[in-house]
Amino acid sequence: MAQIRRSIRFLLNDRTVDLDAVAAADTLLDFLRLQQRLCGSKEGCAEGDCGACTVLVGRLADGDLNYETVNSCIRFVGSLDACHVVTIEHLRGADGGLHPVQQAMVDMHGSQCGFCTPGIVMSLYALWMANPKPSNTDIETALQGNLCRCTGYEAIIRAALAAASAGGQDRDVLVSERDEVVATLQALKDGSRVAMGQGDDQFFVPASVDDLADIRLENPTSVIVAGATDVGLWVNKHMRPIAPAVFISHLDELHRIEETDTGLTIGACVTYTEFQGAVAQHFSQIADYWNRIGGEQVRNMGTVGGNVANGSPIGDTPPVLIALGASLTLRNGTQQRTVPVENFFIDYGEQDREVGDFVEALHIPFPGDDWSFAAYKVSKRRDEDISSVAAAFRCRIADGKVAEAVIAYGGMAATPKRATAVEGLLIGKPWTAQTIADAQAGFADDFSPIGDWRASAEYRALVARKLLMRFFLETTQGAEITVLRREAVA
Repeated sequence: MAQIRRSIRFLLNDRTVDLDAVAAADTLLDFLRLQQRLCGSKEGCAEGDCGACTVLVGRLADGDLNYETVNSCIRFVGSLDACHVVTIEHLRGADGGLHPVQQAMVDMHGSQCGFCTPGIVMSLYALWMANPKPSNTDIETALQGNLCRCTGYEAIIRAALAAASAGGQDRDVLVSERDEVVATLQALKDGSRVAMGQGDDQFFVPASVDDLADIRLENPTSVIVAGATDVGLWVNKHMRPIAPAVFISHLDELHRIEETDTGLTIGACVTYTEFQGAVAQHFSQIADYWNRIGGEQVRNMGTVGGNVANGSPIGDTPPVLIALGASLTLRNGTQQRTVPVENFFIDYGEQDREVGDFVEALHIPFPGDDWSFAAYKVSKRRDEDISSVAAAFRCRIADGKVAEAVIAYGGMAATPKRATAVEGLLIGKPWTAQTIADAQAGFADDFSPIGDWRASAEYRALVARKLLMRFFLETTQGAEITVLRREAVA
């Protein structure tokens, strides 16, 4: 058993924080504002949607220090052990004045009411550090998770370009103090299990995946928290207790991506951002789809494994994983078992999980050169919005006929689900518009969608049929949806 420590230790801007009284549901935003009086970060939505609470969190991974924007309103303090939290108050220029990003926002009039400005500055700061020459699209992507009701974003985008032109990254505090920060975080990362609180306020930070397995057996009803992009809402919106909680986002073993000739095996804590390179290399057909999962902060926090494990019928990744024939590894103590992703979802809120199980890894086959593959997302807002309907298609056409078809939808049933009746009406038929029209009758057998504030049942049923036709048109005519970008209209 790992050595036990009863405090959370992390670096906050330029000083080390050691906390021995933390509740499982304590958020980073409340800690910053209420306990530290660092009030630059704001609470706008309390659900990771508006970006007003954006801060940077740096974490050592295999000895490398990486900073990412996160939503502090849904990031729990218990998950910050051996991390570096950077808030707007830490920014400064080389001369001690305004940081180049802040100065650009002033010069370009990028702020009006000012409420969301600190979060926007932090998002642009992360971009400025990572990408010295961003395009308009890069800037828009970095700002996907920041909502501003005043400016229309034009001035903010001009500020991002001006900050990039000003440069100065080599003189930034996160560069000049990097070695010192790394040394501090290495000292804090001592390999201990963190165990804090008791009873209704207990939480754990495992020392390793094996330690996680032990904790899970000892606390079979515990809530496993990876990115907290869903669990954070349980706390903030539903006032739901999460103790005993087990925070696992720091476990390097669960961030591994391993490639074989046939596919990838990824740890359950691989984030959307971490998987983006693999998407570009092996699943380029869904690159645009992937960039529409949340905003930048959500993609930095949210995990592919967590998106499957929580069993949501509107999760963005399950339809894609089902269409690809992916499976997951469930671990219980030292025992493991593999389950196809499509079989993992039993009913609403019910998954194929035994007491003590947790998702350890996902196995994702490559789509294959002889298969057509695509995924689509329909939502009220293009960026950073929850799907009304999500769909993924993988078909193999041989001699002009449908030899095999795997079609999966989210938002159409109580779980992510295959359209088996539609598949049956396609297989063996010519790959023609008439076959597509005939196969659409199968949707009535496959799905009985409900209506809610995101979409009516009738709209969902219509969209499901139209997405199948879109897939056909793209595979036969090369038709693609056109998204107007600033570069195209400037």
